[in-house]
Amino acid sequence: MTDFRSILADITMKLHQSDTQKYQTITGYDQTGVEINAQRYNYSLVVLPEMPPRAWNAPTFESLTVEHFDLIGTDDPDVVILGTGARQRFIHPRLTAALTLRRIGVECMDSQAACRTYNILMGEGRKVALALIIDTAEQTTA
Repeated sequence: MTDFRSILADITMKLHQSDTQKYQTITGYDQTGVEINAQRYNYSLVVLPEMPPRAWNAPTFESLTVEHFDLIGTDDPDVVILGTGARQRFIHPRLTAALTLRRIGVECMDSQAACRTYNILMGEGRKVALALIIDTAEQTTA
């Protein structure tokens, strides 16, 4: 007779030993920050699958400039997912015009949806960048 618990243990072990461990995966998120591979970040950052997360000097949605998106463009992603905080907000197209000219898509969504979408696209092997705004001022007023 087959011992299903040992089979499940073997399956679980194989899943945890997969090559996806080398990728930057969103493992948790809330209003005050995000966890990437179980490490907590409480500031705005840019995440790409095969690079360590880096701080992004975009403390609020209102502070976004062309330069913020030019910096992300240097990573040459296929698509940029912009997490705009607790609610979905849309940026002015002039901020991302240089990315659009290079055929790099930009999608705006609330930060929780952005984290989920990033994980899905990263899991599909897409070259995706997550630009996540962690607005500490928004946290104190919420």
